[in-house]
Amino acid sequence: MARMHSRKRGRSGSTKPVIKDKPLWVKYSKKEVEQIIIKLAKEGLTSAKIGLKLRDVYGIPDAKIITGKKISKILEENNLMPEIPFDLLDLMRKSVKIRKHLESNNKDLKNKRSLQLTEAKILRLSKYYKKKGKLPKNWKYNPEKAKLLVE
Repeated sequence: MARMHSRKRGRSGSTKPVIKDKPLWVKYSKKEVEQIIIKLAKEGLTSAKIGLKLRDVYGIPDAKIITGKKISKILEENNLMPEIPFDLLDLMRKSVKIRKHLESNNKDLKNKRSLQLTEAKILRLSKYYKKKGKLPKNWKYNPEKAKLLVE
């Protein structure tokens, strides 16, 4: 698959091994894993960070194998998902950082282009989330509001 903003090929990468059963070294039950996920979400971690923490600290390679549900599904069931999805929020943080950099370095053409590409991704992703119903239909990206929302 080609890259989004260049004419080059995609990155090579590894795939997760297909494991159907709970690994033998995992000592947590389904309810315990769900409680850990809820606790980490209340601390303010995103679903991606929760997955990393489960892997590194608790020794749980994949929450879906044990619980049968994705981390985001568990967060939805417990009303812990934010109004704006995590990936869109991360892109908004990135655009705020680039804008802050461009205030002091206004001739940095590479980062001007980077800002354009990032905001294009934000608009595409917001269009997708509006279509799926995760964002309200009248939601619009505004750099000033994004700065207030992120900080």
